[in-house]
Amino acid sequence: MNNQRKLRKLGNSDLYLSSIGLGCWQFSRGKGLFGNYWPYLEESVIRDIIQSSIEGGINWFDTAEAYGGGESEWMLSQALQSLHIPPEKIFIASKWSPFFRTARSIGRTIDDRIKLLHPYPISLYQIHHPYSFSSIASQINEMSKLLKENKIRYIGVSNFSARQMVKAQQELKNAGYSLVSNQVRYHLLDRKIESNGILETARELGVTIIAYSPLAQGILSGKFHRDPQLLDKMKGARKYLPAFRKKNLQKSRPVIDLLEQLAEKYQATPAQVALNWLINFHGDLVFVIPGAAGIKQASENTAALNFTLSRQDMQALEEITKVFI
Repeated sequence: MNNQRKLRKLGNSDLYLSSIGLGCWQFSRGKGLFGNYWPYLEESVIRDIIQSSIEGGINWFDTAEAYGGGESEWMLSQALQSLHIPPEKIFIASKWSPFFRTARSIGRTIDDRIKLLHPYPISLYQIHHPYSFSSIASQINEMSKLLKENKIRYIGVSNFSARQMVKAQQELKNAGYSLVSNQVRYHLLDRKIESNGILETARELGVTIIAYSPLAQGILSGKFHRDPQLLDKMKGARKYLPAFRKKNLQKSRPVIDLLEQLAEKYQATPAQVALNWLINFHGDLVFVIPGAAGIKQASENTAALNFTLSRQDMQALEEITKVFI
């Protein structure tokens, strides 16, 4: 077995996961507040994406209540069942949505999460954002109750600052538990967690970083640099992101050029090189959850597990992307 296919320990837990998981926001199928961010996917396509991911070495999936108001959770569970995947063979991470809510809704909504994901248990339950009407202490207290009731196995957070992460860890420690992860945006064109204390604090606390949007919404694939006309064909809110403006694409051009050079060297794609940098540069600290809208993307994501960039090549990427720290 390739070294990169070996499982890694997730933070302060006994969960051993592949360094690449599958982000499942795209399974929202047009439902919910953010469902139209991705194209509508047929059930057969979702099933193929999941099957390809598992065959490629992935053993966990990240979803959320906010992804289609539970549609992503439901479609994930249905696809796994149709593929006859035993619950003990994979792990599910989901998230509670805090917007315009108090911490009390954590306990009120957990049974919905469990029902939609059944028969697959929630191995990691995360606070999606720190923007609840309640304090972090109150949120952690309610999350801890779920642990005591054996409704979830571990607690993580998402989009928490270094200070908020420390606060969450302190509250969990007082309850006899530990924070295991912080899910944040992190990729070669956005390395801010290396300068704002999040990465350093995570390392000090033994907390895993789960990087979402690891391919910068597809920019690191290089396709928009190779064919700028694709920008005009884009649908949904993604095309309005600042990173897709022509001046910002020009700024990232040197990075794409290097990724393409390394891709040729490793017989890989620029996207695979970008993912490989994330899961290797910081040791075992960073996991990634790229999405996939089709079987081709799913198989390309998992192929990033099949090689390891040399330290020299990782340093070259680190140097050329310092401007994005």
